Amino acid sequence: MASFSRPLRSVLYIPGSKPRALDKARGLAVDAIIFDLEDAVSPDEKPAARATLAAALTQGGYGARYKVARINGFDTIWGQDDARAVAQMGIDAVLLPKVNTPDDLDALAAITGDLPLWAMMETPLGILNAAQIAAHPRLGAMVMGTNDLAKELQTRFRPDRLPMLAGLGQCLLAAKAHGVAIVDGVYNAFKDQDGLAAECEQGRDMGFDGKTLIHPMQIDAANTAFAPTADEVDLARRQIAAFDQAIAAGQAVAVVDGKIVENLHVATARETLAKMQAIEALNAE
Repeated sequence: MASFSRPLRSVLYIPGSKPRALDKARGLAVDAIIFDLEDAVSPDEKPAARATLAAALTQGGYGARYKVARINGFDTIWGQDDARAVAQMGIDAVLLPKVNTPDDLDALAAITGDLPLWAMMETPLGILNAAQIAAHPRLGAMVMGTNDLAKELQTRFRPDRLPMLAGLGQCLLAAKAHGVAIVDGVYNAFKDQDGLAAECEQGRDMGFDGKTLIHPMQIDAANTAFAPTADEVDLARRQIAAFDQAIAAGQAVAVVDGKIVENLHVATARETLAKMQAIEALNAE
């Protein structure tokens, strides 16, 4: 599968049952929206939420934001009806919770057809099967469900997320091996900007493409953390220029800021510039 190329720095959950929230999302500076029919919707509201979400998407106004609908699992009474409904809504992808094996994605694809699939990675079995899940031909992205995973693992909260690192790393390896996007889990204390910024930086350092968010107050931190910095863009440009000059002079390596620059560094530099250009294009739309 080709690598997912859109920016996914900020991926905001919005309840599919709340017209006011659905309207407000049209003006938020997020890269993607997950319209949630699962955890954010109470059982008695779930059938009506499908119609509410469909009406909002028909009205439009979400611009270039990537539109994902999270349905209920097929182990519930709502899952299959959700899948049939969202397949007709003009969304960009459908997100399935608690994916344990590729068979779960096959069952969803049998209903949603060619619609790209996203997988919530939030169970021990799903984490153990991450490589097979990432290899599914319809999969576009993995989303870490760290709250559910913490519950299943019976971990304690730690700011460094040490209990989560094995699972996060396993999914990162699977996603990178198969060219699918991967988005970090939510930060629950939405008013704690310092803690959020630290966790965003940790996720970016690990290699995540972005972070799922539960409140608009978290958007700026994610957009900042998962975008190339001005210094990174400047270094990338200088590395490419120096390497091109070295190749023209018949040399295989260049030196920038006292450090060797080889093919692999130039490839990373080009990816940095491409990501910045994609973000600028998204912001301009």
